[in-house]
Amino acid sequence: MEPGLTLRQLWRRGQHGWPAAFPVVQFPNGPLLVAFGGWLVAVLTDGSAHAYARATFYTGLAAWAWLELADGTNWFRRALGAGGLVYVVMKVGVALGA
Repeated sequence: MEPGLTLRQLWRRGQHGWPAAFPVVQFPNGPLLVAFGGWLVAVLTDGSAHAYARATFYTGLAAWAWLELADGTNWFRRALGAGGLVYVVMKVGVALGA
């Protein structure tokens, strides 16, 4: 890590992804961090807190998937977003009894 790098510069550097020519892996963006937080709370709780945390997880995951599908840097990232949306739709459908 270079001396003098700010948190904002580190965040931007992490958002570029790896490898640079065809980004497959990158530091999670905001919606994905929200989804991870919801998942963690859902694992640690039960009752209504668990239900709200699961809803937060699926909402964050759907937002992330939509952003990847619409603005992904390459075909792999867009396919990952499409897969994420399909997953969310299927899980919500099961939860609604479809």
